[in-house]
Amino acid sequence: MDQATSQAMPEITATELKQRLDNGEDIQLIDVREADEVAIATIPNAVHIPLGQVMSRASEIDPTRETVIHCKMGGRSAKAIEALKRSGFAGNLINLKGGITAWSNEVDPSVPKY
Repeated sequence: MDQATSQAMPEITATELKQRLDNGEDIQLIDVREADEVAIATIPNAVHIPLGQVMSRASEIDPTRETVIHCKMGGRSAKAIEALKRSGFAGNLINLKGGITAWSNEVDPSVPKY
C-alpha cells in the first residue's frame, strides 16, 4: 500500500467549513465537478477545475494555502486529492465530507440538490 492510501484523508464538514470561512480564514476552495453541475449549484468563491483537468491545472492550486476540494458527494474530490498527493503536491488538501450535497443540507438550503 502506498503512502497516499495508507493515511486517512483529512475531511471537513460543511458546517465546519462555513464557520471557518465566516471567521475569515484563508481557505482555497476547489470544485472538481463538471461544468453542467456547476451551472446548477455552486459554493461561493469556489474555483472550478473539473476532475479530468486537476493534474494539468495543478499549478492553479496554491500549495501555501489550506485547500478544501469538493464535488457532489465526496468521491471525485477524494480522487483528486489522491492524484495530487501521488504527483507530489505539497499543499494541505482536505475533502469536503458529503460534497455540495452536504453544503445544501447543512449550510445553505437554497443551493439546489440534483
